[in-house]
Amino acid sequence: MTRKVPVRFGDRSYEVLIGPGVRSALPGIIDKLGARRVAVVSARPDEWVPETGVETLLLPARDGEPDKNLATVEALCAAFVRFGLTRSDAVVSVGGGTTTDVVGLAAALYHRGVPVVHLPTTLLAQVDASVGGKTAVNLPEGKNLVGAYWQPAAVLCDTDYLTTLPPRELLNGLGEIARCHFIGAPGLHGLPLAEQIAASVTLKAGIVSADERDTGLRHLLNYGHTLGHALETATGFALRHGEGVAVGTVFAGLLAGTLGRITPDRADEHRRVVASYGLPTALPDDAEPGTLIELMRRDKKARSGLTFVLDGPAGAELVADVPERAVAEALARMERAPLDRLVAPAPAPAGAAGTEAAVT
Repeated sequence: MTRKVPVRFGDRSYEVLIGPGVRSALPGIIDKLGARRVAVVSARPDEWVPETGVETLLLPARDGEPDKNLATVEALCAAFVRFGLTRSDAVVSVGGGTTTDVVGLAAALYHRGVPVVHLPTTLLAQVDASVGGKTAVNLPEGKNLVGAYWQPAAVLCDTDYLTTLPPRELLNGLGEIARCHFIGAPGLHGLPLAEQIAASVTLKAGIVSADERDTGLRHLLNYGHTLGHALETATGFALRHGEGVAVGTVFAGLLAGTLGRITPDRADEHRRVVASYGLPTALPDDAEPGTLIELMRRDKKARSGLTFVLDGPAGAELVADVPERAVAEALARMERAPLDRLVAPAPAPAGAAGTEAAVT
């Protein structure tokens, strides 16, 4: 069964297709774009890359934070030039979230913008990174500090790709699904995985369609991300994005409780929901509060002091100028665990790798 989720941006609207085998729709999409050449940037084996129907340049990529930088973007654009890619052609990404980010930014910059189609191959990329048009790369000073908004022409979330993922990579994607509980999509736990993906994408599509450039509502999608990004940087990315978001979601509950925005039970609900997915809920033993606070000050949405998306009486909202002492208190209340225990792959839920199996 193929699920279709529209992302509405007027004449830049597109569809996210979710289901087994949807990568076969790529030639039709390329044909509609009128492209004569396509550059496919893939972090996966050649057999994972579908036919495009036109002259194609296949460029290898590597998923992971080490290559998520401006040097990689420059190298891709140089390859596009050598191939003769024009603004009337297209670029395709095949890979995880770092690949969709890097390729999306390269497409946004090359000739000031060429069409891009994303084929996300990880759960994390399917539920979050590939949808909404945010593209960015890292600097040594922090995550996602250089980027652009560039909406794809289509997103093909082929759930067959997910059957190849190891347990830890599935858990990484569940971190983004778990935080949806607190920003408008509760009750996803236990649904078939394809339904969880569709619900997460539907939630994000509605938010980004109303606020493409992060001026208000879109901040909700950063729930759990402020500490999550800080933890990724502080651990040298030993803690993956979804894992960091999971821990950051638990922290967001504690911080909201510390500020008196929610009840103690609601604060603990954050820990219970995250734990129910088998995700980490504790800080690494050696994470220094001062270092984490300094990293959180650099967060891209922090325009006025320490800034977080926090639960409250009216639901989640952006809260600026959070007192440092409250942040330090919430960090002190977090459980601690050795980093190797936090990142160890937990046993996969029964059937989790299947596209229709329940994730528990």
